[in-house]
Amino acid sequence: MAELLTVQALFTLFMLILLQAVLGFDNLLYIAIESNKVGDEKDAKKVRKWGIGIAVMLRIVLLFLIVNLFTYLANPLFGFHFTGIAEGEFTAQALITLVGGGFIIYTAIKEIHHLLQVDHIEHSEGGGKRTVAGAITLIVLMNLVFSVDSILSAMAIASVDAANIVNAAGETLQAFTGNVTECKQALIANPVLGAVDCEPTKTYQVPLMVIAILLSGLAMILLADRVTEFLKKNRMYQVLGLFILFLVGVLLVTEGAHLAHLKLFGFAIDAMSKSSFYLVVFVLIVTDVISNRYQNRLWAQKQAEILGSTETAGREAVDAFKGSKPDAH
Repeated sequence: MAELLTVQALFTLFMLILLQAVLGFDNLLYIAIESNKVGDEKDAKKVRKWGIGIAVMLRIVLLFLIVNLFTYLANPLFGFHFTGIAEGEFTAQALITLVGGGFIIYTAIKEIHHLLQVDHIEHSEGGGKRTVAGAITLIVLMNLVFSVDSILSAMAIASVDAANIVNAAGETLQAFTGNVTECKQALIANPVLGAVDCEPTKTYQVPLMVIAILLSGLAMILLADRVTEFLKKNRMYQVLGLFILFLVGVLLVTEGAHLAHLKLFGFAIDAMSKSSFYLVVFVLIVTDVISNRYQNRLWAQKQAEILGSTETAGREAVDAFKGSKPDAH
């Protein structure tokens, strides 16, 4: 417990919470979209709370599995080598990331298509099409897909250099708390029977990651209703949210392809960097906000010209709009 109260541990916890908050945004978008399909608002709230709660518990289980089975997840499962056409070596991690990203892209495209096809804007959620159990299941499954990426990122932040004391055959005799240099110094001072060397490895601050996951889950439960309500009141941002979700899918697909060392027609597929992703999202948000404000301004001018009795009605409406807050709807 004392190790969790050190300055370094508290800083690591802060970084983990920040990471979960940033990566949890796209998760909230998906939760808001899926819960709206249930129809009844009381059931939708139940879907959000239960979906997030179950997903958080499973995320903690997944954390322990990934930490303990990390080496196995990185081992190749199968591959194909059609020289000049397609090549790749697929691991469990690469497959989960690829399939999850592909499903997110499919969901985003399907929802965008649905928004363009509905006869009435109030029916854009497709009310009642999804059962409570079905919506909770999808939210939990997609949360687990998002979890793989966030847990691997958290492991990179919460990793601590360590060492294993090994024999001549390379077999681990015991784990050592400390880096390789400290391990070798300890071996010189207190030799271990059969030990010949120290091999570098890593340990992970799992308790800190569990705390960050629990806090991020609590934050999602508290914010889920507000995000959903915001998207309902500001429907123009619903399309923006879907495009951000689409970008998340692209990010995961490229990351999965990179992990699989996938090559198409001789060209390697590189993972989309997180900085590029956040830059594109930022540009999308700024463009959408400016575009909506400009459309509201044009609409105010058009209405004034249609209903006004003077030639300057449109100009007066624009001047009035500049000094007022744009209509959220």
